[in-house]
Amino acid sequence: MTGAALLAILSHWRRHPLQLATLIAGLALAAGLWSAVQAINAEARASYARASEQLGTAGLARLVPETGSIPIARYAELRRSGWRLAPVLEGVVRFDRHSFDIMGVDLLQHPQAPALAEAAEAGGATALEALRPPGRIFAHPETAALLSEAQKTHPVTRLAALPRGIAMADLSLASQLLRQPYSLSYLLVLPEQTPGLAPLAGLAPELKHIPARAAASDTARLTESFHLNLTAFGLLSFAVGLFIVQGTIALSLEQRRGMIRTLRSLGVPMHLLSGLFAAELAAIALLAGIAGLAGGYLVAAALLPDVNATLAGLYGASVDGSLSLRPGWVISGLAMTLGGAFLASTQSLFALWRLPILAAPATRARGQQASQSHVTSAFCGAAAITAGLTVIYFFQGLVAGFAFLGAVMLGAALFLPLLISTGLSLGARMAKGAMAEWLWADTRAQLPGMSLALMALLLALAANIGVGTMVSSFRLTFTGWLDQRLFAEVYVTATSDEQGAELAHWLEAQGITVLSRRYHDTRFKGAPLRVYGFEDDEAYRTNWPLLDALPDVWDQTASGEALLINEQLARRHMLAPGSILELGPGWRLPVAGVYSDYGNPNGQAMVSLRALLQHVPSLPNRNFGLRADPQEISGLIKSIRQEFDFPRENITDQATVKTRSLAVFDRTFVITAALNLLTLGVAGFALLTSLLTLWSQRLPQLAPVWAMGVTRRQLAAAEVLRSLMLAAGTAVLALPLGLVLAWVLLSVINVAAFGWKLPMYLFPLDWLRLFMLALLAAVIAAALPAWRLSRIDPADLLKVFANER
Repeated sequence: MTGAALLAILSHWRRHPLQLATLIAGLALAAGLWSAVQAINAEARASYARASEQLGTAGLARLVPETGSIPIARYAELRRSGWRLAPVLEGVVRFDRHSFDIMGVDLLQHPQAPALAEAAEAGGATALEALRPPGRIFAHPETAALLSEAQKTHPVTRLAALPRGIAMADLSLASQLLRQPYSLSYLLVLPEQTPGLAPLAGLAPELKHIPARAAASDTARLTESFHLNLTAFGLLSFAVGLFIVQGTIALSLEQRRGMIRTLRSLGVPMHLLSGLFAAELAAIALLAGIAGLAGGYLVAAALLPDVNATLAGLYGASVDGSLSLRPGWVISGLAMTLGGAFLASTQSLFALWRLPILAAPATRARGQQASQSHVTSAFCGAAAITAGLTVIYFFQGLVAGFAFLGAVMLGAALFLPLLISTGLSLGARMAKGAMAEWLWADTRAQLPGMSLALMALLLALAANIGVGTMVSSFRLTFTGWLDQRLFAEVYVTATSDEQGAELAHWLEAQGITVLSRRYHDTRFKGAPLRVYGFEDDEAYRTNWPLLDALPDVWDQTASGEALLINEQLARRHMLAPGSILELGPGWRLPVAGVYSDYGNPNGQAMVSLRALLQHVPSLPNRNFGLRADPQEISGLIKSIRQEFDFPRENITDQATVKTRSLAVFDRTFVITAALNLLTLGVAGFALLTSLLTLWSQRLPQLAPVWAMGVTRRQLAAAEVLRSLMLAAGTAVLALPLGLVLAWVLLSVINVAAFGWKLPMYLFPLDWLRLFMLALLAAVIAAALPAWRLSRIDPADLLKVFANER
């Protein structure tokens, strides 16, 4: 009995291969986009973990300073107390035209010490040579090649086990290069400590103990918001794909109601039928999931370079390595496919379970058999929106922001059928002529069957409007911000402090205003903080993008009595003008103003250069901004190159810097545009599959109209017009939803993820372009059903009357 029932159930797909293809394609699209996002996230996180492991910091607890750095004397006291600690000093060092991240460690007890000693001996040097002047630098072979070219003082040992872009050296050499001889960035707590030691909290109360499980790299913590954004995009694409699946499953079960009645009459129990349908669905989902994983792998491989560019542009991070087939995202993709398939089929399977044995087979369109009214759907939508508003009112942060977005978008999608149905009713009342009235009424009758596809289109269009508005607003704001921040006409980087001093003296003799740009990296509340020193100049007072400030902000800051902080630092630690900020031991200054600092995820402060040099006297003096007449820029650059031996890229004019910055900005959001396009493509496919699966069910409604004299060509044109009407109504309703999405992204998500809030601008031309794209998708989706209708054999239309019950 079981085998015969299974064969009868599966025979449906032989008669309807297009439905099977649609179901597999919908599941594969949903699984593919989700798997692509998870593969990218998994590869990035694996890269961060691999870098942490290669640097010897993985799995170890840390002691980090709440503010500033750790004095060498404090480290010595802790060592004398019996604690086994490994000191680490991190910073950025510049050789010639290249900048490198350098990590200074104790080569005698750091976890990577054995590997470093082995690498040195393999290169023909003894391990002790790294401890003696001039010191030795260890780096990945690619980084080592750049280091060897940029400087000749310190020998470089190649070590493939180190991550790219980071150099490792003994603490003595790193402190010399970074000009920080008496400070450390953090301490690693080594394993196998002596029992009975005095607690660290009592010995060093100013140091924060971070457990090993929470001691992720700064890169991993900074980029977590980006990966959460990607996951949200993947989930949106997955949900859009499930709309295709739900509609196809509902139609297939409805078309088999006659067969189900027959099988039950022959004695097949309902629980067996339900189990067979579930097994059928699981097999199809597994097949589609495998196809989706293959497609997702290809999509992820294509997008990984753009993700790398985005991470580098926003966080200075990189994904080292190629895409790998990891069990985590493979299992996640298959589980999401199976779970999504059963979630999409829950309503249909439940209706099947409750189906009376004498229920007649369906003879009308599946949409007319909808089990939920538009009012009920709208009520559920209102409940979802209310829940989202409750979450955003009582909670803060990224998760709360995305929960609010998900609830609002789900609620809007559930509202859509009622809103479109109301609009179609109003249109029918204003229609004149029998054909127009029939078109409005027939469109409304087909709405339940099209509602899922229209919901998918609504979400895709809203996502495109919202994300597009966010990116365009960001770009417009970023461009204006660049005009304010990059006020110097020429930017010069000297190759050494000596050359920098000669350059400044020469420029002053030429009557050129020279603005030295120096900075010091420290920590505040355990997070990185860069403190810039500036020279008081009218250009700062006129151009600097202040968001909030005291009345005499520049006078206080220039005199060294106060400081400026960026928006990220202010929001992260609830600081405002008048608050006190501790930059280091004994160095506390009031906040005089807050300025915008887009594109930087870390905290930043500005003090007068004189005050900075008083506390950190040995800062490099190599970066300069020059004020000059715009007409003299090219001549000035030529003169500097003739007078000094500068690499070409060390001298740039303002326009070049802006062009490069905008190019980096545009490349940063390539991944966002790609995911937007993919989501819209999935929604267009959902519209196509809905029209195709409804095709055979439309004949009973179209045949009487044809019999009354409407030609097949006119009916085909009506099909295209109906699709255009529904797509246009959906696009109009997507606009306010997209603007809500943009506002949340700019005012909630951006603030939680990056620490800055962006103004919102409107771009009507972009909306018009997207509206036309939605209409084009509707025409393409309706083209095939309309073509088939225009060429249908009249005998097939006559059979409707012959088979009528």
